[in-house]
Amino acid sequence: MIPYSKQDLTDRDIAEVTRVLKSDLITQGPEVDLFEDALKTEFSVDHAVACSSGTAALHLSYAALGVDSQSIGIVPAITFSATANAFRYLGAEVRFCDINPQTGLICLESLEAILAELPRVDAPCPGVIAPVSFAGSVAPLNSVKKLADSIGFKTIEDASHSPGAFSSFGTPPERSCSCIHTEAACVSFHPVKHICCGEGGVVLTNNQKLATIARQLRSHGIERPNDDSHETPWFYQQNNLGWNYRLTDIQSALGRSQLQRLPDQLKLRRKIADKYQRALREYPFNESLMAPPLEEGHAWHLYIIRFKEPTMRDKAHKFLKSEGIMTQVHYVPLYRHPYYENMYGEVRLPGAEKFYQSCLSIPMFPNLSEKDQDHVLDSLEHFCLNS
Repeated sequence: MIPYSKQDLTDRDIAEVTRVLKSDLITQGPEVDLFEDALKTEFSVDHAVACSSGTAALHLSYAALGVDSQSIGIVPAITFSATANAFRYLGAEVRFCDINPQTGLICLESLEAILAELPRVDAPCPGVIAPVSFAGSVAPLNSVKKLADSIGFKTIEDASHSPGAFSSFGTPPERSCSCIHTEAACVSFHPVKHICCGEGGVVLTNNQKLATIARQLRSHGIERPNDDSHETPWFYQQNNLGWNYRLTDIQSALGRSQLQRLPDQLKLRRKIADKYQRALREYPFNESLMAPPLEEGHAWHLYIIRFKEPTMRDKAHKFLKSEGIMTQVHYVPLYRHPYYENMYGEVRLPGAEKFYQSCLSIPMFPNLSEKDQDHVLDSLEHFCLNS
């Protein structure tokens, strides 16, 4: 089977993990600091707080801003559930924003309408907007920040799909993970993401207070002396109720090795996307489906086609599977999941529904061979001609 995505591990990656496994410390050792330093350099930010998953990164970021049961979290309806779940972990109310059905990115008109209707909340953190840089395309972060600032909300970028991505939005141009227009950016190191740690994540930020709190909450809320000048150097104390969200040295070594290859990985993803784009704008594809908008700085975590006739999506999924090709739907709108439907009732947003009913993610990963990509295109062509 050709998966819709998969990790790309090299002998160097394996050697780095083996090196740490043979060392004295496989967790809470020097590799985490080295990985964080490399992340700060790569994304030109002041702080990087590595943690156990992208979900943990979101949870830590929201918590560090003071999100609680009086807060409101606004998320695009098309995203992985973690973007919203991390608000619920803190007791916050979640509001679902519509998306642009052409791009999958947060719809500014929908966001503006939501903000206009919100009651004014007298709380340490009234609310947070979490735009998602979806599929590898950068969200309109500057515009979201302006709307958030107008009512005292904060902005956190869910950048799990987009490390290394850039776009022409805003002045200066938008760059995912830069934290120029956000309090923080959260990245996932799941195997199908750009940087694989097995599992893992990071909070990137230029906000020292946020970084300090997130770092403390990452390890049970415990604070230790920074050096040996303390009269009792072994001393530690728990200042807050935190979590065990630490990343191991094993994962950090793998992540640092992977991070060095990010520019090359992006080139490979863009090359694969370019081949799809050139093929899919021609007959017979262009009569049945739409390719995603082509952007120079797209990071291509996902390559999502959209069928003009929604009923074709599931037929295509089944046909391609019979041909040895795995595809996926990204995503079921969050408000359709029973947990959220039971909480907030039936919600339907037109942009999210239109996108959801027609979208299908076809194979996209750096080591997708030319032969396998040709097989994907040949099979998809056969489906379009015979459906």
